[in-house]
Amino acid sequence: MLFRAYYALPDSIVGADGRPVNALLGAANLILREVELHQPRAVVLCFGPDAAHYRTELYPTYHEKREEEMPEQLPHQFAASRDFFEAFGWTVATSENLEADDLLGSYAKLEQEAGGRALILTGDRDMYQCAGEGVTVLYVRTGGEGAEQVGPEQVRERYGIGPELVPDFIALRGDPSDGLPGAKGVGPKTAAELLRAHGSLEGVLENAIRERRPKLRGALIEAHDDLLTFKEIATLRDAGVERPADRPTDWAGAAEAARGLGMNRLGERLEQAGDGS
Repeated sequence: MLFRAYYALPDSIVGADGRPVNALLGAANLILREVELHQPRAVVLCFGPDAAHYRTELYPTYHEKREEEMPEQLPHQFAASRDFFEAFGWTVATSENLEADDLLGSYAKLEQEAGGRALILTGDRDMYQCAGEGVTVLYVRTGGEGAEQVGPEQVRERYGIGPELVPDFIALRGDPSDGLPGAKGVGPKTAAELLRAHGSLEGVLENAIRERRPKLRGALIEAHDDLLTFKEIATLRDAGVERPADRPTDWAGAAEAARGLGMNRLGERLEQAGDGS
């Protein structure tokens, strides 16, 4: 969210020390909109490495295209994010070994298993695999206002398969943003068709020899091992987190933190929200 917010707002938005706070401000606004709309019992922000080490070991070019230099005006905002967002009464969870998506998925699963409702705010469609009973993905669209609510039905409408097959779908179709090429010549329609016919990536590969389209048959057989690796990479891992306690947003603390970074309009908005709660 910080990266997305950094590029969505100009870095001319600065704090009292003259340094940009655009990423922090943009992320706070994104999250607050959903908090005010859905009134969750707790909010958890997740941070982790861009590429988990085990994933790059499985496939060295995973996330290779994302290895861009961090903008000069962003590192200090990452460094300030924990104190800033904790002042809102929100939990900040981090991992050195797993990515933020793994943490998000783990928290959502815990909430689901406890009979609660989890909302995953993300700009990554890989998280569609989490959609299910008690779990809704709030997908932040580029240029859109607010997040799109994505449940199992929306995943089926978009991809032609259920959420449980999203990792299989990613493996077959590929994901250029993650550096995963998929099977040669296989697009989203063919990937969905194969998965509906055979039930899983493993089923697709077991039946590849019987595929009547020569190019497709060859592509599946040739990429067999890589495709299984791609599925493992695309599948979220359990981060071993604990279910957070009820913790409402601290509107006064948030307002103080916002004003401390020169975000006076946000501070005013937070104070008004606190007065109305």
